[in-house]
Parts: sequence; structure tokens; C-alpha cells
Amino acid sequence: MILSRRAFAAAAITAPLLSASGVLRAAEPDLSGLRDLTGGTAPIGAEERRGRLARAQALMRANGIGAVLVESGSSLTYFTGIRWGRSERLTAAILPVEGDPCIVTPFFEEPSVRQTLGIPAEVRVWQEDESPHALVAGFLKDRKLATRPVGIEETVRYFAVDGLAHALPGARIVSANPVVRAVRMRKTGAEIALMQTATDVTIAAYRWTWPRVEKGMKPADIAALMNAATKRLGGDPEFSLVLIGPAAAFPHGSKDPQVVADGQIVLMDCGCTVQGYQSDVSRTFVFGSASKEQRTVWDQVRTGQAKAFAAAQLGTPAGQVDDAVRGYYESLGYGPRYRLPGLSHRTGHGIGMDGHEPVNLVHGETMALVEGMCFSDEPGLYLPGKFGVRLEDCFHVTRTGPKWFSVPPTSLDAPLG
Repeated sequence: MILSRRAFAAAAITAPLLSASGVLRAAEPDLSGLRDLTGGTAPIGAEERRGRLARAQALMRANGIGAVLVESGSSLTYFTGIRWGRSERLTAAILPVEGDPCIVTPFFEEPSVRQTLGIPAEVRVWQEDESPHALVAGFLKDRKLATRPVGIEETVRYFAVDGLAHALPGARIVSANPVVRAVRMRKTGAEIALMQTATDVTIAAYRWTWPRVEKGMKPADIAALMNAATKRLGGDPEFSLVLIGPAAAFPHGSKDPQVVADGQIVLMDCGCTVQGYQSDVSRTFVFGSASKEQRTVWDQVRTGQAKAFAAAQLGTPAGQVDDAVRGYYESLGYGPRYRLPGLSHRTGHGIGMDGHEPVNLVHGETMALVEGMCFSDEPGLYLPGKFGVRLEDCFHVTRTGPKWFSVPPTSLDAPLG
């Protein structure tokens, strides 16, 4: 079975650290030279969240939406501060077009939910033998919003939508994307500052880890070093994917055994969170001496990444960023389109509280880039049976063009820049 990047990396995060492997124990003395880079960060506060709600309510009015239903997850945290996992018991927020939101949660969870609630809100609780959907419907009726369209945040599960439909017959259910996506895609200065710190942590962890990669190491050994450094630097490891040799041609992992050896590509894709905001950085290097083909492909990817960055100008449709890279690669004989050898995935994705957020830098995407949008720039090249190269750095869109969170390397001989 081939795992997703997140699932593949999760194993690398937990197993080596919990088992205190020999590699990690040997590295522990070196960690004392690393310092926490996150001490000066400021968490998202109440004023920031009030601004988010105000922008969402303005968009609700513009789109004729009376309220938005948001379930536990990053969007709930984004608007209310509540950090809560999903289960079969519904915890959700109803954001009305006017006034304070309402939080619906089980009675016995209310004290815990209130611990992270960061805005003024009414809290309505339900007992185990009661319906949370009836509470949602009741709030909408009380606010005289029951006859107006209800926007559903895109990750809300079916049972919550179906339950609302039964509790409020005739309810007009619509997508909340014109509200939630539109607000979340445009990062504020406070959000960008946290993403910058998260990226600084990841780059510093790379700089510590790279010279400690040794012949005979397995991906989990390298990931353990990266995660240990990330934690020491103040970040929460989110994923540490390591691919060696031919496995690097599998963008998100391979079940094949992998060991560091002379002349082998080592592709690392790592990220962390700081105050809930993520980094995502990929680096590719060669252990020992690189071949001419490895150098050529690495340079081609570096040029592809630069072309994507140059294309990511204010007002440009997101799909044209991908087109700029794909056209360059096709001129070199790769592809066409997503065929291999070549670039088999999109050029980039949105990023923020989630590692992957809308909108994507992918062919056909017509949404124009606006100030505050944040993206990964990762146009890898993959040669099945040989190796793959991926360089990934994130950027945010400013009034004057794109700005890097991390500066890409310019040479395989200095793969960290």
C-alpha cells in the first residue's frame, strides 16, 4: 500500500521518537545548540477573530446568506478559537449574518469547549438523548434566519447537513465557499507572521539535519532527526517525508525499502505548525557525488520553480502559474501534461492553518491571485525507476508581487541555499 504524504510521514514522526532509536539518542547532545525560534510569536487574538467574523458577515450579506454552519476543524478554530476534534457528537458554530455566533456542543463537553472559545458567543448544549440539529434549527428560528439560505462550510459532514434538513424542513442549503473560502484565503499580517516563523523553524531544522545524514540511514532515521530539531526550535512537527533513490519518483511515498547510499537522491518534504499555522518546504540533495543527469534535472526543477514564482502576479489566474511551468517542462521533452517522466501533480496548493487549502495552482483554475493569498511552489520532476526532484517553497501575494517565506536554493551543491 502506498500512503499519502501525511499518513506516510505520521509514522516517521511517532515511531522513532517513541522508541528513542539509537540515531535519535546519538543526536540529542547536538540539540543543545538549537534555540527556540517561536518565543516572540503572538497567538491569534480576539480582535483578529472579530475582524474575521465581520468580513464573513459582510460576505453573507453580499451573497444573500443568512447564516453559516461550521463544524469542528480548522474553520471552527479560525472563527471562534475553539480547538476541538470531530467525533460522532456534533460540536459546531452557527455564524449569523448579524450578531454573535452560537456554539452547539454536548452538555458534558461545554466546560472543555469554553476553554478555547475566543469570541463572544451564545452556547447551547444538548444531552445524549437529544438532537444537536434541533438546537441549530432553534437558533436559526430565534434569530429569524430560518427562511434564509444556510451556508455549509465545505468540510461539514453529511450527517450534520442531513440532520439540519430534517430539523428545519424547507431549509435552503447552499455552499458557504463564497464566505468561508473568501475570508480564509486572504491571510492577514498576523497570520503571515506565524507562517513565516513556522517556515523559519523548518529551514533551521533542515540546516541542522542535512549534515547529519549518514550512509546506511533509513527514511525514519532522517525523519527522527528532523522532528527532534523541529521540536527543539519550537515548532510542532506536522510531517517529515523522506524518499531515497528510486522512491523519490513517488511524490508521496513508496513501500519499497530505502537506505542512504553514495550517489542516491534524498528528497525531503517537511513542515511544522506554530500557533496553528503551517510551513511546507521540500529539499532534494544527493548523498555523495551527483551524476550529470541528477544535476540537470535538479537545475530544471529550480528553473521551473522560478517560472512559477515569476508568473504569480497580482490578478493572474491561478491556473496560469501552473501553465507557465508545464509549458517550460514540455519544451524540454517532459510530459505532455501530467505524463511521466515529468510533473505529475499540480504546481502548488494554498496553505495556512491547513497544509492544503484552496485554491490550487493547477491548470484550468480561473480564480485570480489577490493580496494575502499563500501558496506552495513545488513543480517537481519525476523519472520512474530512476529518481525524482522536488524543490518546494511557499510564498504570499503582496501588492507588488509574490514574496517568499523561504528563499529557494540555487545549486545542488548548496541544496539548502
